[in-house]
Amino acid sequence: MVLKKFPLLLSILLLALPVFGQQQSSSKPKPRVIVVGVNGMELDIIRPLLLQGQMPNLSSVIGRGAYGKLRTVSAPNCPRVYSTLFTSTNPEEHGVTGFIVGGITANTNMLKEEPVWSMLSKSGITVGMANVPATFPVMPVNGYMISGMLTRGKNCEDGVLCAPKLSEVMGGDAVYPKSMQAELLKNVGDFYIDCERMPAAADLKGHETELIDKWLGKVQLIREQQTKLFDYLLTTHPTEFTFLAQSCEDRTGHWLYPITPFNVGYNPSINSVRIDAFPDQYVAFDKVLGSILKHVDENTYLIIFSDHGIKPLREFEEKDPHAHMDHEKTTPVIAKHDFADGDDVPGSFFAMGPGIKHDLRLMGLGASVYDVAPTLLHIYGLEQPKQMRGRILTEIFESPDNKVAVKK
Repeated sequence: MVLKKFPLLLSILLLALPVFGQQQSSSKPKPRVIVVGVNGMELDIIRPLLLQGQMPNLSSVIGRGAYGKLRTVSAPNCPRVYSTLFTSTNPEEHGVTGFIVGGITANTNMLKEEPVWSMLSKSGITVGMANVPATFPVMPVNGYMISGMLTRGKNCEDGVLCAPKLSEVMGGDAVYPKSMQAELLKNVGDFYIDCERMPAAADLKGHETELIDKWLGKVQLIREQQTKLFDYLLTTHPTEFTFLAQSCEDRTGHWLYPITPFNVGYNPSINSVRIDAFPDQYVAFDKVLGSILKHVDENTYLIIFSDHGIKPLREFEEKDPHAHMDHEKTTPVIAKHDFADGDDVPGSFFAMGPGIKHDLRLMGLGASVYDVAPTLLHIYGLEQPKQMRGRILTEIFESPDNKVAVKK
């Protein structure tokens, strides 16, 4: 159990970081990297939006960088994949195999392998994280951390697919350092953490249009709050490594994927109400990306990824009678991602920055979620630990020897 003794060790190490930083002040500046996770981003929906010019910010990233599909894990779900991406180890190795593990909501105390942000912290790199799934309770870093999906709170005791406000968090800390919470409440407001689950089937019946519009309105409110949070953090708390994430796109896709009547699960009383809702989520995300891009200069690396895609249900699965329901088995869904074969729902990957090739498309499924952490370490000139199963995505870099950062 690596991390049961890890937090204390990290805390001790972090106490020495300011001194370390002063000693390194005269050395070459460390690379600046911004990572943006979009839960469940589906390339099959994004491609036509790009062609139609509805996602100009993501289109500009593609033109200035590399992009392609990202192979995910089997039966992918958010905490399972994000923890794999953090550690570049198998779910069975890092311990976070799903939303619920051994009857307990997945949390950072379950991690058996060290996450990449911890490795960066111990190397004297400043770290900032906000709304990243499976980071509750927060852990000490050389910077700040604000938790995301699976945060527990008022009316959200299990933390699964619900949205407590920052002031309503219970059962652990949502902000590190803890003193930063008052600052956020004052300058950003009492924002929602994550996106709440969709209304139950019984609640929807007879009130479909009203409840769908109301829920989508709250989705947009949460996205606006997250945009304000991201902009505030990037402006007032810039860090050398910043990891931001959004989850509402995935939640909307489960419920309102724009499928046609011949797909399993189609319900015209629900699915014909807002057929624009799911594509519009990506148009809205592109505006969030535009806000982030204001903080990205020619010397900054930007990496955007999704943990998996999302596809319509193909059939009712007799071996899993709840396959067409959400994680709480109450909301009817028409699209999902936890297919046994993760290659059915690959994620997506976009990267740009110094030394990254322009307008490069990664063909097939050569890149995987296991490769993100090793590639990040490589950018900072850090060695990949032996336990990591991924590889450095050398093909995205222009330099023949792929040396990005100077070894410390």
